[in-house]
Amino acid sequence: MFTPDPNIIALSVRQPWAELILRGIKTIEVRSLDTQVRGAIYIYASKKLSDLPAATVAARQHDLDLDTLPCGLLVGSVDLHATRPATAADAAAACVPATVLRQHYAWQIRDPQRFTPPLAVRFLPYGVWFYPFRRRGQSQA
Repeated sequence: MFTPDPNIIALSVRQPWAELILRGIKTIEVRSLDTQVRGAIYIYASKKLSDLPAATVAARQHDLDLDTLPCGLLVGSVDLHATRPATAADAAAACVPATVLRQHYAWQIRDPQRFTPPLAVRFLPYGVWFYPFRRRGQSQA
């Protein structure tokens, strides 16, 4: 049985983006800020769906039923291996139009692993990054 690591940080991602990441379709997460985080991270599917029109287009393009996607749960993990300023060439890997990428960062992710079933978190998100199985500032040995 899978035992989650309390020292791995989770990234909150709205659906359908979280599902597209787990399917290996979305290999670039687009964010307005850069990050120094690297390595294994958990993907938390936010309770809210994405309100970007591109999300509806991506869901339809990949035959995703938004009503059935898990929300409010830890759905998997990925390796965040690099970040850089986004370019128009990132549009396909990010599953968004190039106009969305302006003045944003491309977080390059790989090796998605789906949790079956998705996991409930012990501590709710308090921002984009959070520790789902321990309190912020509490270290685990």
